Amino acid sequence: MQQCDFAVIGGGLVGSAIAYGLASQGHQVSIVDEGDVSYRASRGNFGLVWVQGKGQEIPLYSQWSMRSASLWSALSQELAELTGVTTQHHNPGGVHLCYSQAELTSREADLKALARATNQQFQFNMLDHDQLRELIPEIGESVTGASWSSWDGHANPLYLLRALQAGVGFHGGSLLPVGRVKRIRRNGESYIIEGGQETILAGRVILAAGLGNRELAPQVGLDAPLVPNRGEILVTERMRPLLNLPTTYLRQTGEGSMLMGDSHEDVGFNDGTETPILAQIAQRAVRALPALATTRVVRSWGALRVMTPDGYPLYQASESHPGVFVACCHSGVTLAAAHAKCLAPWFAGAEAPAEISPFTAERFHVQTPVPA
Repeated sequence: MQQCDFAVIGGGLVGSAIAYGLASQGHQVSIVDEGDVSYRASRGNFGLVWVQGKGQEIPLYSQWSMRSASLWSALSQELAELTGVTTQHHNPGGVHLCYSQAELTSREADLKALARATNQQFQFNMLDHDQLRELIPEIGESVTGASWSSWDGHANPLYLLRALQAGVGFHGGSLLPVGRVKRIRRNGESYIIEGGQETILAGRVILAAGLGNRELAPQVGLDAPLVPNRGEILVTERMRPLLNLPTTYLRQTGEGSMLMGDSHEDVGFNDGTETPILAQIAQRAVRALPALATTRVVRSWGALRVMTPDGYPLYQASESHPGVFVACCHSGVTLAAAHAKCLAPWFAGAEAPAEISPFTAERFHVQTPVPA
């Protein structure tokens, strides 16, 4: 039987960032993973480190995202020095493209409200077409303008995942591909985790299994009402530099290929692709950058986001099972730095970050009073 201080169930971006944070603090950590048969959201992640537009309903989420974005460069450098794996993180700012004056006006109003709600911590600029062309010389004529924020950037999610897991190993942790975890049960002050191929004894347990948390959370007195939401992505051949900063739906990778996304589809656990959806993604991309019209697409894929009912993260400690926590979100790249540097210390006994206070499951069970 394997033994560890912390068992992090789930080896995706969320679990690996938390495990790296704990291991770098000197804790004995094991990532307990289902293996490559799992619905790995990180395989389909668009790679944005993104702040603008986030947290309009709950401004603390914007502040949580900004905290992570501010830590990202240092984390990326730290991982590169430890593991030799570069995440390709860049922070040139990012733009959200608007295709009409009405859309541009609405975007400005939303971001102004977000800036007020965060006491001007979140900052942005609105760009007309000519100003946008200075940033993206080949922008399409049908793009009216854009919002730009210095908070935004991008990285390679697969390199990030590799670096985090290598970092866990550097600090003495382990990755255990034990198959699907079937059961978690108490054993005195510790917990026994029963995987498909192995059993692990852990002092503390972090549920970071994405959609798998739906079944695991109730075993330890927690609630994880998660649903899958599919996104599809197109990837082009490598091409000349066209885009030196990321946009919400289009970014150029460090290797030169162009990523085009994203869709939001309620299709259950179907992580495939559909031609009409891919066609819409391609058409929107060509409107933004007409030079893409003659570029070859070399790959496409679908992946499942991990979504709570309101789209915001879920972080909670179990009251009935001390030392057990749940962590779920669909922004594993953006929040990787905060998960490693701010959330992991909470799991180890520090105070919880103030920004995560709204993100418990209780918010899903608030009953609206019935009028008398």
